[in-house]
Amino acid sequence: MSFGTPDRVPWLEEGLRDDVLDRWRQQVLPAAADLASLFHYDRRERIELDLSPRPPLTAWPPTWQDLSRLRQSLDSADPVRLPADWSQRVAAWRDRQHILELPLHQGLFLTLGIHDWSSFEQALFLLEDDPDLVREVMDLHAQFIAAMADRVLGEVEVDFVSFSEPIGSTHGSLVSPARYRQVALASYRPILDVLQHHRVPTITFVTYANAAELLPDLLEAGFNCLWAIEVESPEMDYRILRRRFGRDLRLIGGIDLDCLLAGPQAIEREMLDKVPSLLAQGGYIPLADGRVRTNVSLASYRYYRRLLEQLTGGREQGCRAAGG
Repeated sequence: MSFGTPDRVPWLEEGLRDDVLDRWRQQVLPAAADLASLFHYDRRERIELDLSPRPPLTAWPPTWQDLSRLRQSLDSADPVRLPADWSQRVAAWRDRQHILELPLHQGLFLTLGIHDWSSFEQALFLLEDDPDLVREVMDLHAQFIAAMADRVLGEVEVDFVSFSEPIGSTHGSLVSPARYRQVALASYRPILDVLQHHRVPTITFVTYANAAELLPDLLEAGFNCLWAIEVESPEMDYRILRRRFGRDLRLIGGIDLDCLLAGPQAIEREMLDKVPSLLAQGGYIPLADGRVRTNVSLASYRYYRRLLEQLTGGREQGCRAAGG
């Protein structure tokens, strides 16, 4: 992520659900097989904080009258916000040899409490009818998260911080860039200031589908890495984004997960078209752009992981891990 000259990039895991493993075991995978013994993954640990209102708000949509209760429910000094064995973890992290991530925000819509289509529709009306209320809700959460981040980063050095922002559709952002700047991105300022103070090297925007029109504002605000998931839009092709933003935007992912459904030739074409050139430029960790589902065969996944490790400088390890 710093455009250096590593021996290789990290080998991250896409996230394999239990139903996928069950399906593979029904096919050819031995019942007792552990994926870690079949494929090479570098360990990535997440610092899990409790960042939700305690107690949770039950009213939806929120009103101005709810803000006092919301403020009281976001207490950064509450000891339950940190894992129970916090001091032991801090001591262990000082000598770690793995990637450490600090997830800090769940984004605009989840912060507003959206959980189904009805609440999503109400949120869109609220964004239009009372954006000042939405901004106040976001501000309260951001001030709380900034205090939590300062508390954690005062004790722990992390490799990257992540903001989850499921804000895109196939055609673009679900809210306009102007509205997003007003109610969400501006509210993140206290958090980003804390991250800058603690010199966090990589601030990652984790999003879904097409968020291309938001990227200029995100970079200006202080984000410097994109991890896009389930992308089906040409505007989000990582080769295009690299030409557009250069080294200002680091990248994680970028391999179309759908190529795993079409077999070895499609996998090779997708990966050879994208991975080598982006790797040569640096600031890039290749990975499939989504969680593997049951429609992906073990053979296709094996082929993809083997090629991934070959392309990223671990050819011998990759061949052994993939059984080739």
